[in-house]
Amino acid sequence: MDSRLDRMIARLTTQRRALERAAEETRGLPGPVLEIGLGKGRTYSHLRKLFPDRRIIAFDRDLHAPADAAPAGADLVLGDFRETLSALSGCAPAALAHADFGSEDRARDTAQAGWLAALIDALMAPGGLVVSDRAMQSPRWTPLPFDTPDWPYFLWRVN
Repeated sequence: MDSRLDRMIARLTTQRRALERAAEETRGLPGPVLEIGLGKGRTYSHLRKLFPDRRIIAFDRDLHAPADAAPAGADLVLGDFRETLSALSGCAPAALAHADFGSEDRARDTAQAGWLAALIDALMAPGGLVVSDRAMQSPRWTPLPFDTPDWPYFLWRVN
């Protein structure tokens, strides 16, 4: 049986691999990056490294990240995803959305994935990628093969 530390390392290693692949796959596609679930800002910090010249908009219910791991101004959107993501419609379509919202409550995560996918889809550019720590689905999304032996992670191309 893996320890909680082993599981954390597996999750973060897989997450980094998924984001690095997404950066390669979206390199020539214009549009911002959406970080849905800022948390403590670790992934946002890595996205800044992967996309130094691209706008990154981070969403979360509340701010828990330190100042150096969170965007400033209009690039930090706080509140319920159902309201904040809906309010973003009309902006440039996103090249990449990373949805990191998983918890230890699988039933809650499954329910959230159901309504979150439609909100994300409305913000995505054709050819863009959606990356998530939870399974989601949308009619416009095609799953991409991604070997995740240590931790489940999901990638989809928006058609």
